[in-house]
Amino acid sequence: MGLGFGVDALLPKARGGGQLRMGLVRLSQGDWLQPDPNLAARAAAFADWPQGVQLTDAADAPGRELAQMIGVEGALPEAARAVHEDMCLLTQASSGEPYRLIGAAVAWPSDWHPSEKIGLPLRALHAPIVGYEEQLASGVDRFMETLKPGAIYGRCNWFIAATGARRWLEDRAPQEAFAHVTADNAGETLFVRSERQTLRRLPETGAIVFTIGIYAEPLGKLDRGNIAMLAGAAASLVVGEGDRRGAPAYADALSQFAKQGTPL
Repeated sequence: MGLGFGVDALLPKARGGGQLRMGLVRLSQGDWLQPDPNLAARAAAFADWPQGVQLTDAADAPGRELAQMIGVEGALPEAARAVHEDMCLLTQASSGEPYRLIGAAVAWPSDWHPSEKIGLPLRALHAPIVGYEEQLASGVDRFMETLKPGAIYGRCNWFIAATGARRWLEDRAPQEAFAHVTADNAGETLFVRSERQTLRRLPETGAIVFTIGIYAEPLGKLDRGNIAMLAGAAASLVVGEGDRRGAPAYADALSQFAKQGTPL
């Protein structure tokens, strides 16, 4: 069972609102990373936003192991430039200790800055996500502890943004960012962003590689079933999570657009 690549392929596998869940699926080696990445776009993105690369000393050995696995010279930054996916490395100081972010090579972040996250443990990394501590934290910790080399797992999520840019760093309040959105123009002014995330353990260093493949499309370009799912999900997000995602500023327009005719 794979995840596919692209927003329309990923959305049916994503959570449609309600309680948080990991939603992991087992992937084959062939489904790990997107084939035929646009390496020119990756190089330009890293050159334009060098602060997307954040490394601790502990990232060197696993970064080199990852680069060798992918088939390139170098360490984590070179590995991430050679694929479509952004890449992060997590390790624990000793058994029972929390996993921490020791390296990040992120060209296309979903509203986060690696410089603010480097060195943090998993629970602190996810602190902005409403409900994470209560609903997911213990399960994620167990998964990280028991993940074996060779196994690859994937999941996906979705966001609604006011831009289709792959690097999404929103500094406006939702009411301002979505002020121009109406039911009539939502197909062109709302952008659906999905992260195709994977997790695997490196066999030599034991570090966990977390990859994030970014896909974004205008709402109106999506399958009608996916549009209907998003409309329902935006209205049923966990209390507080919807506010974090800005849902109150766009949910009505999205819902009304979903009820209209064939999308653009």
